[in-house]
Amino acid sequence: MRCDSCVLRAKGFKEAGIDDPAIPSAGTPGVAAVTEIFSSLQGEGVFVGARQIFVRFKECNMGCDFCDTPDRGAGRGYSPAQLLHEVVAIDRKDGPHHSVSLTGGEPLIYAEFLKEFLPLLKEKGFKVYLETNGTLPEKLKQVIGLVDIVAMDFKLPSSTKRRGYWKEHAKFLRIASAKKVFVKAVVTAGTRSGEMKHAIALLRNVDAGIPFIIQPATPVRRSDGIVAQTRLHDLFELASKSGIRDPRIIPQVHKVLGIR
Repeated sequence: MRCDSCVLRAKGFKEAGIDDPAIPSAGTPGVAAVTEIFSSLQGEGVFVGARQIFVRFKECNMGCDFCDTPDRGAGRGYSPAQLLHEVVAIDRKDGPHHSVSLTGGEPLIYAEFLKEFLPLLKEKGFKVYLETNGTLPEKLKQVIGLVDIVAMDFKLPSSTKRRGYWKEHAKFLRIASAKKVFVKAVVTAGTRSGEMKHAIALLRNVDAGIPFIIQPATPVRRSDGIVAQTRLHDLFELASKSGIRDPRIIPQVHKVLGIR
């Protein structure tokens, strides 16, 4: 017997003209690839401990060295109405929830989809919590009016093993500051003080009152080092003496608790 949500998805795929609904591309009109939809506790940032519905989008425009959610899942295609159906069902079963966390991957890859999906969420009374790598400011512009909270990462080159995204981060943060926003810098044993100073200066130039989270990376390989307590103290002192009003050290609490 087929479940109602499976029937709903199949109908939506046919209407969208999609032959294989399992792994739609980010550019498929009206459809997004989602690897997980579930209820859990937020484990990062200033809303740690809040109960949320997590919608994990499949694709990402980056490939950070410390990523704990690599692009391995097959993903399923959802239309906005189908995804809303799933979110509402989870809320009825496990709610109430503080908000719906759009995570990934990188949700803003699906900005066109979000422009259709987010109004549906708002109509149902859900708050929208956007978790983002902060590198796609033009995409953010398209949906910022529909978002309530922005959890933005600073992608430090020594942590990600990629280039710096300082210009993108600056533009992104200025747009995001129209809403409730905090920034998170994932740090590793190799994080350099110069990068932290750059990130702190960028934040201070936009709004020194935006919460700044220093998040020690959770090891994903046996070879990954743990950030020493003394190093975390030094990074916190660097932030707290820089004019930023709300620096904090918060690890990935969901990893400590053993929940997803």
